[in-house]
Amino acid sequence: MNILAIDTATEKFSVAHTSTKEEILLFEVDAGLRHSELVMDCIDTLFKTAGLKPENLSGVVCMGGPGSFTGLRIGFSIAKGLALSLGIPYAAIPTLDCMAHPFHALPGIIVPVIDAKKKAFFCALYREGKKLCPDMDEQPAEIARAIAAASGKDPSQTILTGPGAQMLYGALPDSTFIRLGTDLRWGNAETLIKIAVETQILTHPPDHTCGPEYIRKSDAELILGIGD
Repeated sequence: MNILAIDTATEKFSVAHTSTKEEILLFEVDAGLRHSELVMDCIDTLFKTAGLKPENLSGVVCMGGPGSFTGLRIGFSIAKGLALSLGIPYAAIPTLDCMAHPFHALPGIIVPVIDAKKKAFFCALYREGKKLCPDMDEQPAEIARAIAAASGKDPSQTILTGPGAQMLYGALPDSTFIRLGTDLRWGNAETLIKIAVETQILTHPPDHTCGPEYIRKSDAELILGIGD
């Protein structure tokens, strides 16, 4: 199955392709929020490197959110556009699920973190690959309380990961028993493919009405009172 994965949820975005379970071709760029300028060139480079044409694709996956408002919209637009034009399935995978996935075999609590600005963070808590709570948009003190409640008697097993992990770590009221993961800024397109293969999500009928999960309203929506 020829799968294309698109991760435009954070500043370090990536695209990946696989035609087998063993080999994944990855292309990633750490270039701020310049997704609209670079992502199509990256996909074109990926196709050329893989000797692939768009019509060879059999499925597309992208990040479902939370993350950058603009980045998520771009990822969804490309995934949906390719899927509809080629008549192939597409799917979105929650961003925090994707960031937590590489740590699913570790003990303790895994907390993938994205800087949500305004002194808050998007995050969720996981243990052994299972999600313990809905995605959060909270300030450090509330996140610390959630970690304490979930970790019980052994908070030292808590690991923060993701691009906002270091910032949250420095803002927590007490980070004595919390550890930072390594390689906090990386593209997650390869993990998107791994999850798609493991869950066989591309064999399910696509939901053409789905869109990014933002968690928080945009500034424009807040100003205009949209959705209130």
